[in-house]
Amino acid sequence: MKSSELKAILEATDVAALPEVIKTYRGEETKTIQNLLDKYQKVYDKYEAELLRLKLMRSYEDKYPEEFYIGGVDEAGRGPYAGPVVAACVILPRDCDILYLNDSKKLSEARREELYDVIMEKAISVGVGIVGNEVIDDVNILQADYIAIREAISKLSVKPDVLLNDALIIPGVEIPQVSIVHGDAKSVSIAAASVIAKVTRDRLMYMYDELYPEYGFAKNKGYGTRDHEQAITEHGICPIHRKSFLSKFGV
Repeated sequence: MKSSELKAILEATDVAALPEVIKTYRGEETKTIQNLLDKYQKVYDKYEAELLRLKLMRSYEDKYPEEFYIGGVDEAGRGPYAGPVVAACVILPRDCDILYLNDSKKLSEARREELYDVIMEKAISVGVGIVGNEVIDDVNILQADYIAIREAISKLSVKPDVLLNDALIIPGVEIPQVSIVHGDAKSVSIAAASVIAKVTRDRLMYMYDELYPEYGFAKNKGYGTRDHEQAITEHGICPIHRKSFLSKFGV
């Protein structure tokens, strides 16, 4: 068999089935084919390692009965100078493997966008809460965060039996809660919520960038970068800035 023909077969093979195909063609090894099989063996090894990582990230979920609905909770946008805080609550099927799912901060923007679509397709339910800068200024960022999370939970189509939260216990929620420090890197449910919240907020900031292009929101997402601070100094604030975050600018 030509190496080009084998490469076409390997490329068309689902990654989970690669070991059988590799085993089948091990007897026909020229040096080129040997290298090709070794390359795809590494692809499978990487896939297997990813499945193991995801299994470890289900350790909190695995503590609960199969029939439980587990809601992962996370938020995005507590620290920026501008824009809303966005929270998400995601209920995933218990047998759901979403490759490369992780804390959104550890993922590239392209990967987050890919995972967003997969999560929205596979999730049992997704709820999103958005609280704008005016409310943040009125009640403070922590209380605004709580409001966004409660809104996200209220938008679920099914009620969770337990909530796994990223380092928070949310007041005013009767559902049992578990606070997990760095939970977005330890729980698939929280990681899924992290991705949904981050992508939703980033998309909003792209929209705001079109309305207020002088602040560079598409790039800085409202965070206090040097360029953003320079823009505030030159242009003042815009309607989505958080006044309570900008006292050093005399706001």
